[in-house]
Amino acid sequence: MTRAIFGPIDQIGYLVDDLDQSIRRWIDRLGVGPWTVFRNVRMAGRYRGEAVTVTMDVGLAYQGDVQIELIQATNDARSPYRDAQGRPILGMHHVAWVVDDVDDAIARLTANGLRAVFDARNDATRVAYFDDEREPGVLFEVIQGAGMRDMIDHGIAAARAWDGTHPVTTIDAGA
Repeated sequence: MTRAIFGPIDQIGYLVDDLDQSIRRWIDRLGVGPWTVFRNVRMAGRYRGEAVTVTMDVGLAYQGDVQIELIQATNDARSPYRDAQGRPILGMHHVAWVVDDVDDAIARLTANGLRAVFDARNDATRVAYFDDEREPGVLFEVIQGAGMRDMIDHGIAAARAWDGTHPVTTIDAGA
């Protein structure tokens, strides 16, 4: 039995400078796939108290029961994907949990001493990132979206059955 307030981690996120090349490496070097790529993802919200709109391309695959997320920021907006000088951050970025109620999760995490740094949404999902000054270099994310659990279950099943063919499916989220 886990004591984690939201259960097992659902996702590990990485920031990359070239999504297609990173996916190719994950497939060729690690055998992870298949991947679903969402192009032209747009999220509006607040980053450290300031209104922002962030655009990105996102790749999702699964290793066991954990979703691997690769994010390539595609605009220069201030966001948790850029450092204080506006340069892209690269590498391991966050761990995340899918929750039923982001507002409840925000209240629970802030009550536990974490600081909300990013809260954003689009028509499909809402996310919130948190930092903990005593855990530098990683953010903690909660995700809420209709059908999110079903999408994850489908992705886990697809990864377990994957025979190496059809390694990437692309969806234009901006369409």
